Amino acid sequence: MNFKTTLRTAGVALGFVAAAALPANAADLSGKTVEWTIPFSETGGSAKWANFFAPLLSEHMAGNPNVVVKFMPGAGSTKGANWFQKQSHVDGTTMFGSSGSTQFPYLLGDPRVRYEYKDWIPVMASGTGGVAYLNPEDAKMFDGSANNLKGKTFIYGNQGATRLDLIPALAWDMLGMNVEHVMGIKGRGDGRKMFESGEATIDYQTSSSYLKNVAPMVEEGKAVPMMTWGSLASNGDIVRDPTFPDIPTFKEVCEATAGCETSGEAWDAWKAFFIAGFPAQKLAFLPGDTPKDVVDAYTAAFADVQARSDFAKISAKRLGKYPMYVGDDAQAALNGALQISPDAKAYVVGWLKDKFGVSLN
Repeated sequence: MNFKTTLRTAGVALGFVAAAALPANAADLSGKTVEWTIPFSETGGSAKWANFFAPLLSEHMAGNPNVVVKFMPGAGSTKGANWFQKQSHVDGTTMFGSSGSTQFPYLLGDPRVRYEYKDWIPVMASGTGGVAYLNPEDAKMFDGSANNLKGKTFIYGNQGATRLDLIPALAWDMLGMNVEHVMGIKGRGDGRKMFESGEATIDYQTSSSYLKNVAPMVEEGKAVPMMTWGSLASNGDIVRDPTFPDIPTFKEVCEATAGCETSGEAWDAWKAFFIAGFPAQKLAFLPGDTPKDVVDAYTAAFADVQARSDFAKISAKRLGKYPMYVGDDAQAALNGALQISPDAKAYVVGWLKDKFGVSLN
């Protein structure tokens, strides 16, 4: 998938802001409580994302309903997604938030998936990035390449082989690093806690969680950033993450590491899943049978949030410098995130079987 095509299809570009007047027939949710279910623990990036948007949504939604974020972790988010698949519209107060860890099992045909994105209505999407980091002792061996890290065994807390954690896992494999995976943690926040306690020696967090929880550790000398996954330029190239311009990308580290290639099957597969997992990583959905007046109310509210004069500043501080898509643009962003070439899927399916013993055929 070409990212320029995705942006052109969505009709948006990085930093795009558009205000939307509240449709005359939009629903009014006065006196109601919106339950926004997140299929992860309360310690990860998705929690930070939803908790950032929840009060803003309440402020701009017709009737100013109370917006409460609820957590339903389990099976790397498929538990919550399978639950949402069974939900129907009642009074407009049911919303769901997914992440790349929900998209990847769907794309890979994970047998635990009982949900269908085509049945849901996306009302908002936003991109993010990710940062991998080391403990200070091991970071002394990192010189911008992984050459000196190859003789070391690292421990990593992994949510699940078919989740978003396949991005760091495949990257570390491509770098020739020996990383042992402790499987089955409930969310990336739990992986961070393992790192903080010394149970894990390498970790990665999405941008919002990194900014809030890891950046302070870096300032205290308790963690050292290794690389970001990067960002996509309009021509499809991997470039430095705008939120972390001083940290090298995985592509840069790969190019500096003996045996790691930024072309070929492994690179093409990694990049394809990165595109599927990060430029439109987090999405807010309503049940598929939600009436238009309710959809209009949510769309207008998120558009008003996006149009706030202070939105760029406050979102950059909490979530990072990434695009936000609303309404039809959110649908276009989702469509782009759900496109994986047969070759990329086949490579990752084979790698998952060889690396983790996971059979998806």
